[in-house]
Amino acid sequence: MIDIRILRENPELVKENAVRRGCNVNIDELRALDQQCLATMKEVESLRAERNRLSKECPTNPAARETVKQLKVTLTELEKQLDEQKKQVDDLLAWLPNFLSEDVPDGKDDTDNQELRQVGGKPSFDFAARDHQALGDLLGIIDTARGAKVAQSGFYYWVGKGAQLAQAMFFWAQQELVKRGFTLFMSPCAAKSQTLFGTGYLPFFEDQAYNLTGEDLALIGTSEQTIVGYHAEEILDGASLPLCYTAFTPCFRTEAGSYGKESRGIFRVHQFHKVEQIIFCKPEDSPRCHEICLDNEEYLLQQLGIPYRVVNVCVGDMGAPGYKKYDIEAWYPGYGAYREVTSNTNLTDFQSRRLNIRFKDADGGRGFVHTISATGVTDRIVCAIMENFQQADGSVVVPEVLRPLTGFDVINP
Repeated sequence: MIDIRILRENPELVKENAVRRGCNVNIDELRALDQQCLATMKEVESLRAERNRLSKECPTNPAARETVKQLKVTLTELEKQLDEQKKQVDDLLAWLPNFLSEDVPDGKDDTDNQELRQVGGKPSFDFAARDHQALGDLLGIIDTARGAKVAQSGFYYWVGKGAQLAQAMFFWAQQELVKRGFTLFMSPCAAKSQTLFGTGYLPFFEDQAYNLTGEDLALIGTSEQTIVGYHAEEILDGASLPLCYTAFTPCFRTEAGSYGKESRGIFRVHQFHKVEQIIFCKPEDSPRCHEICLDNEEYLLQQLGIPYRVVNVCVGDMGAPGYKKYDIEAWYPGYGAYREVTSNTNLTDFQSRRLNIRFKDADGGRGFVHTISATGVTDRIVCAIMENFQQADGSVVVPEVLRPLTGFDVINP
């Protein structure tokens, strides 16, 4: 949610942002509705003051009693009108995207993202590289057929040493983030609609959620939803900021609208697993905290030995709540290209305004916190390990940092 004062004081700025971000909200209509709402609110406050003044005279003044009765009727109608006007404003305001950092590049989709750097040498094979699905089939460690049998297409099993490798990576990543000052959480895997709205997933990504029938609940698409929601309606001690949290959860997404996108293997699925980074910070610290999360992501990939590149995400590839976003794309030899494995977004105060998460300093300073949401690791990185550490016979060498947790160095056919 943007600060409505910006709409009132600088509507042209809001219009420019809406046009650049492809938002269809009529800003002039929204501003006119807001002005009507403000006028009604002023009238309501004036009549309430008059009612309160006359109420003191009611015991001795019959005329005052009659006027108060009439004012109550008028106020009831005006308050109803005010509620309707507020709802109209809020409904339109909810669709306005966040403002953008000055260095967000123009562009329509991920092909227009701006490469910042490439890190790590791509492996050179003297054999035809297999993709992770072919390796998973050969090694018997990924089972999509039975996943579809028990659920539907887009669900899968990690099996045997594949499951051990995945579990080792997720546990290792959590411990590394704890070493870097993050508090570890075990989070609910379902959230209320208000939580999804507050974190910016509603109304923008409503078709991505698996809703639970008969409940005001949906399965989470990321632990960002529950971890950011953790502090809803709270005032945080400014001296405690930044707060750095991490959680590992399954994540559920319908992948609506992804028809035609590359879907072989388990790269684009309905259930996956993710270690997330969340930071609550003061507004002036969010650019630095955004970079901290990026540094963590790069560190994890470097320790795993995965070649990757970092991109500055263009406006057309950024979700409505984002202010600035980095993606990291790992190299997939079997696919022959870089593919996204982590996303890292500075959301400024977009989420905290919706969820009413504020901070207060000892000297009286206060405001809405800024939030950072960044991937740590996902199953996609296990797939990248498989493709980058494959051998001619189809075996996969386990990254050295994970061997103490897997108990083995190689997955053999």
